[in-house]
Amino acid sequence: MNCSEGGEGRVAIVTGGGVRIGAAIVARLHADGYRVLIHYRKSLKQAQALADQCNAARAGSAITFAAELGRIEAAETMVKAALDQWQRLDLLVNSASGFYPTPIGDISEDTVAQLFSSNFSAPLFLSQAAWPALREQSGSIVNIVDIYSESPLKDHIVYCSTKAALRLLTKSLALEFAPSVNVNGVSPGAILWPEGASSLSDEKQQELLAKIPLARKGETTDIAGMVAFLASPAAGYVTGQIIPVDGGRSL
Repeated sequence: MNCSEGGEGRVAIVTGGGVRIGAAIVARLHADGYRVLIHYRKSLKQAQALADQCNAARAGSAITFAAELGRIEAAETMVKAALDQWQRLDLLVNSASGFYPTPIGDISEDTVAQLFSSNFSAPLFLSQAAWPALREQSGSIVNIVDIYSESPLKDHIVYCSTKAALRLLTKSLALEFAPSVNVNGVSPGAILWPEGASSLSDEKQQELLAKIPLARKGETTDIAGMVAFLASPAAGYVTGQIIPVDGGRSL
């Protein structure tokens, strides 16, 4: 994953930016000229390696930030870190997500609280904290949703429900933040799971792959490309939309 030269000088925060989809988003935005705050929770080694790679390509263009999201104080502190470093904020990408099965009979209060915190509360609190700075730049927010926010995945009732809440949050924030900040979402397809993908068996993943009209699994770069588009001037008249990037799975 390479971070190339750029010079536009815009600033982005990417949550869950150390691994998987988040890391691909960081790399793409950096290649497009962004300076990036890479948030992580447990992936210190990966986040720091990506930041080092970006800074080797363009000095001072990436920092890392560790936080347990879902608390207002943590959200405000992270936004402040980006502003202290670069004095502006143009883009917030809410990519961090919790994902694991919660079959009926095994659902606990802790499970609901954990998934709701990571998949709904964190994007809400971060969007609220980032809004004043984003408004100054006519910036953007992009939330990583899921196709299962509309059509649920068996044994994942809590995850799907929290992503459905994030879907409506995206639309609600688009209305609240207009006309100064655009808010959109990207729904990755069935193969691009957040953390916890190992909970799906190979058999289950092949079953899901068979339902994709384009007959291939998605790549993290597919999602990163859509995020980059939604953050660009080309999408300046797009807000409140959830764009599926799923190889046609949702047809």
